[in-house]
Amino acid sequence: MQRLIFNSAALTILLSITSWSHAADPPPNIVFIFTDDHCEQALSAYDPSRITTPNLDRIANEGMRFDRCYVTNSICGPSRAVIQTGKYSHLNGFIRNGNRFNGDQQTFPKLLQAHGYQTAVVGKWHLASTPQGYDYYDVLKGQGPYYNPPMITAGEDGQPITQKHVGYTTEIITDKLLNWMTEKRDPSKPFMVMYQHKAPHRNWMPAPKYLNWLDDVTLPEPATMYDDYSGRTQAAGRQTMTMRHHLNPRDLKLQGHGTMTPEQIKVWDAAYGPKNAAFEKARATMSEKEILQWKYQRYAKDYLRCVKSVDDGVGQVLDYLDTAGLSDNTIVIYSSDQGWYLGEHGWFDKRWMYEESLKTPLLIRWPGHVKPGTINDDIVSNLDFPETFLDVAGVDIPADMQGKSLVPILEGKTPDDWRTAFYYQYYENPGGHNVARHYGVTNGQHKLIHFYALEGKKIDDWELFDLKEDPNELRSVFDDPEYAEVQQYMKSELKRLRKQYAVSPDDDPGRARRNKPKKQAGQK
Repeated sequence: MQRLIFNSAALTILLSITSWSHAADPPPNIVFIFTDDHCEQALSAYDPSRITTPNLDRIANEGMRFDRCYVTNSICGPSRAVIQTGKYSHLNGFIRNGNRFNGDQQTFPKLLQAHGYQTAVVGKWHLASTPQGYDYYDVLKGQGPYYNPPMITAGEDGQPITQKHVGYTTEIITDKLLNWMTEKRDPSKPFMVMYQHKAPHRNWMPAPKYLNWLDDVTLPEPATMYDDYSGRTQAAGRQTMTMRHHLNPRDLKLQGHGTMTPEQIKVWDAAYGPKNAAFEKARATMSEKEILQWKYQRYAKDYLRCVKSVDDGVGQVLDYLDTAGLSDNTIVIYSSDQGWYLGEHGWFDKRWMYEESLKTPLLIRWPGHVKPGTINDDIVSNLDFPETFLDVAGVDIPADMQGKSLVPILEGKTPDDWRTAFYYQYYENPGGHNVARHYGVTNGQHKLIHFYALEGKKIDDWELFDLKEDPNELRSVFDDPEYAEVQQYMKSELKRLRKQYAVSPDDDPGRARRNKPKKQAGQK
């Protein structure tokens, strides 16, 4: 267990944090591990059919696995803004990728700093503005490439500077995190670090050591891979995110090397060259279905190869916590910015309120508080993450945050008034993959979705799903008379939650509140 040094500085910190129960027990450290686009289907604690992730599984086995963690807006930047603020997109002003996060607003790291925590963020930021509320940051520039990433950190004068690195990005991020933990943090202070990976974001470029991993394996195909979208409204059929038509040659590793060095290109071509040549030779005689099957295998394997490197890095961090004597007093949280389609419905990407993209993995280990191997089925959300961080640290949760602390659930005491329904809203249309703007409500048994804008035009399409009878959401029962009472109830729940969360009827509710901060040096 980590020990506090009782010098004058440490005593000052202890006295300033009145919410700590007693000075003999240092507040817990917080390690938040976050990936981009990692779905439950590619994490063996949830689904062992495609991959084994022993290090991520360790967090689940030694802690709690959440089976219904829903995101408020299933897309990268907005999800990250929700976690910073504890507020839905329409209140924090970041509703779609391409926005710029207003770091001047209240965020959980600022509140932790004010109560004696040392804060850091390493890896993918993807909020455009310079991180605020962090004593240390070293973040990817924009999305960041898989190889040789430029990263932004504070220079000696405190201003952002960009530094170029050579190597595989997932490994570089892990090395930087461990360097901060071992060399740069103040051991007299509790710490909160956000350890955030690019992987497994598109276009899924594996590390050299995994370029040929899974070559001798045929992955199982999702049950809905050949979905024809006939059981839903027009939105599902008008997207542009199918493996069949919308994976490009760079996605499929048929061309391009990105930001690689000549040495890296040589290793890459040695792995993909023979595989690509075999495909090109066979393509002329392959059926359309066989080509789709090949695309799925190539895409899914590359995705899983990227996840494998993340799992390796997580193992390094968990091992460090053990050897440094920090594990007993550190809460470790693993999650992703949203779920993902690993071929389900014939898709890649996210955005929808359908289950695969609405749900995100959530694993939490907290020795002495969480019973190992626990599985939880309460409706929780990324909206709850910052409130949980604050509660763990003994910091009062601001009344204007919209989520709830997960601490009672972690300790096996789900509050009687815990949410029984969840509100979702997606705004980015026109935009990537042509997913219609929509909002909806789910209680885990039924789900009501309203699609209200598509390709710049207003629409008024509704879908209702019985998740017990139709878990793959293949047939909407919105117009089915047998579900009339369910439909009425879910509409009342939708109305209630929109009022509770002060949802604006404006299609671009962040416009009036965004107040974008000025660009700073080193930022796009």
